[in-house]
Amino acid sequence: MFEGFEERFVDVAADVKIHCMVAGGGPPVLLLHGYPQSLALWAGVAPRLAERFTVVCADLRGYGDSSKPKGAPDSANYSFRVMAGDQITLMHRLGFERFHLVGHDRGGRTGHRLALDDPGRLLSLAVLDIAPTQAMFMETNRHVAAAYWHWYFLSLPAPFPERLIGADPDYFFETCFETWGKMPIADVPPDALEEYRRCWRDPAMIHASCCDYRAAATVDLEHDEADTGRTVDCPALALWGSEGFMHHCFDMGALWRKRCSNLRTETLPGAHFFVDQFPKETAAIMADFIGA
Repeated sequence: MFEGFEERFVDVAADVKIHCMVAGGGPPVLLLHGYPQSLALWAGVAPRLAERFTVVCADLRGYGDSSKPKGAPDSANYSFRVMAGDQITLMHRLGFERFHLVGHDRGGRTGHRLALDDPGRLLSLAVLDIAPTQAMFMETNRHVAAAYWHWYFLSLPAPFPERLIGADPDYFFETCFETWGKMPIADVPPDALEEYRRCWRDPAMIHASCCDYRAAATVDLEHDEADTGRTVDCPALALWGSEGFMHHCFDMGALWRKRCSNLRTETLPGAHFFVDQFPKETAAIMADFIGA
């Protein structure tokens, strides 16, 4: 995977290095993955985008081969604000002060927070298969809770979820793909699945990812509530899977139009993990949006 890309480990904080892959030329594009994945998500997308853009694929803190500091008592060191700060520093140290950002799942939430906290930083923002974090908690119902049960399980106090997941990480995370992800594990590209397994078997990743969800239910929600009514004003794209729970549980276009003043919407077949299933089509939509 990532033939022709340069692998980098970049210091972004005293205790955090961000792992990334870089290639291409032209306008900079930062690609951020989601849960429970790593930058391997973009293996089929990044080379296509690198034909026109400078592509940076990064692991979020706590995931992949980026640093995984122990969670603070309030999990604030895994807030989207902190993770956005990691990526701003990463791009600065790579020489990019402004950039396009494409984020799937947790990466999209990180991008949304970055756009609110530092609105001049992004040339554009694409959020893939997510409803806004505030809506996930405050506009939920029994259907969302049943589909996205892991939000409530992972946010339980340590070490309860960590111990249960750690007993059989492959079973837990592969079940995530097949239940709320609605994607047979056999459909995940083998090279990517090997990377996902390597990373999610690390107890530090299990702990960090739980802290990510603990922060979402507390400090991130506080940040979002403080920004109620604010919009993202750079060009924005909301892209989701037409067979996924997000599509069936929320009016995705309406939710994102409340939060983005210059919004485009698109769908692809498949459910939450459509990037793994349709990398060529995902790359084509991204290239058209970013290059517009």
